Amino acid sequence: MSDHVDVLIIGAGLSGIGAAAHLAKDLPGTTYAVLERREASGGTWDLFRYPGVRSDSDMHTLGYRFRPWRGDVALADGASILAYLRDTAREFGVDEHIRHGHHVTSAEWDSTTARWTVRAEVDGETREITADFLWACSGYYDYDEGHTPHFEGQERFGGQVVHPQHWPEDLDYEGRKVVVIGSGATAVTLVPAMVAGGAGHVTMLQRSPTYILPVPGNDAFKRRLTSLAGERTSYAVTRWKNVAVQSALYQLSRRRPALVRGLVRKANVALLPPGYAVDTHFNPTYDPWDQRMCLVPDGDLFHALKRGRAEVVTDRIRTFTETGLELESGAHLDADIVVTATGLNLRIFGGATLSVDGEVVDPAGTMAYRAMMLSEVPNFAFTIGYTNASWTLKADLVAEYVVRVLSRLRSTGTRTVVPERDPSVEEVPLMDFDAGYVQRVVHTLPRQGTRAPWALKQNYLHDALALRRAKLDDGVLRWS
Repeated sequence: MSDHVDVLIIGAGLSGIGAAAHLAKDLPGTTYAVLERREASGGTWDLFRYPGVRSDSDMHTLGYRFRPWRGDVALADGASILAYLRDTAREFGVDEHIRHGHHVTSAEWDSTTARWTVRAEVDGETREITADFLWACSGYYDYDEGHTPHFEGQERFGGQVVHPQHWPEDLDYEGRKVVVIGSGATAVTLVPAMVAGGAGHVTMLQRSPTYILPVPGNDAFKRRLTSLAGERTSYAVTRWKNVAVQSALYQLSRRRPALVRGLVRKANVALLPPGYAVDTHFNPTYDPWDQRMCLVPDGDLFHALKRGRAEVVTDRIRTFTETGLELESGAHLDADIVVTATGLNLRIFGGATLSVDGEVVDPAGTMAYRAMMLSEVPNFAFTIGYTNASWTLKADLVAEYVVRVLSRLRSTGTRTVVPERDPSVEEVPLMDFDAGYVQRVVHTLPRQGTRAPWALKQNYLHDALALRRAKLDDGVLRWS
């Protein structure tokens, strides 16, 4: 079976639905399909089912620029986000273009036909779809398996070991002792949620602390403005307000790290019990925003600690035992359930292999143009969000730019567009981020350059101006 579309999108998560909605509203008449490996849309927000799963960016920037997030909830639960994504897909007719159960394995560009041939596994069979333009919106992590390091003696443990990425629907943790290994966004979400869900006691076991910042669960500014100006206006204003606040915090963190460290510590102390060992459990060794900062709505993690239903232990695991975990300090943590909130595995382009005229593309051998296209790879774009702000801020910018590129191809009758690499531009890593999930695979990712248009700023305010003003005839894109 073979068929053809103008644009083929890989992935029906936040990025893919947004990309397709942009095509539907801005390029009517464009034929497109969205290939989704899973049997349901929503990506991350359908996959993750662990207790308390929620956004780690505020919803007024995680929501699409073109479709307001209604209400004043700042950090929303996973089910609400999933409903928002699927409502968006229905509103713009995207749901009618999603082909579920399509696992894309390869994509081959042929310059003689100026087309991509994409192969996907469907119910054990290989299907081919051709497209004039290929758009990878599959995120950057492996849906099959989260990162789980080897733990000595794990096979001896008599309880249950669970990874949040594959949460069992029937897991009963009521009244039981739970140890959550990790200190990132998933761990700080799980601890208060499992306490609220009836766990007997929950311990967050971390090798080293993370910056954890309490924020209001609801945006009072948005609520007041909505009553005065309506939902759409209040959403747009709140979105820009939050972008400005996030950008200011990030820039202040880079320029005055000691000041921001002190401000976060002060916020933590205010919510912890008197005399709590804040400098042991909430004092990271790295500067703010060297890794992503964790946001906790209304300080829920700290309230769970204050009530005594949860605790934080900073130590390393020596070995699993039959009844829990023995730590390097000699302490023992009793556990009925151990949750390995130890991170993600990155998998760019969903693991699909790209090739151009018979030559396999090594992503690490390419340079990313405007962090959305690859050097010497024609008619191809990819969406990867920000590491220091909402994913959707970047996804919307990428979609707007790709629509401009597609419009130019259509209006001029041009068949191909490809970024030509400038050998004088020095290479640097695509993601300048110390998080373990990035550092484990950064050598396999495309590179970025040291100057525009090959450099990624990680700054929405800068990128919004730069991309919307950027000329398509910039001397780097080759149109033919």
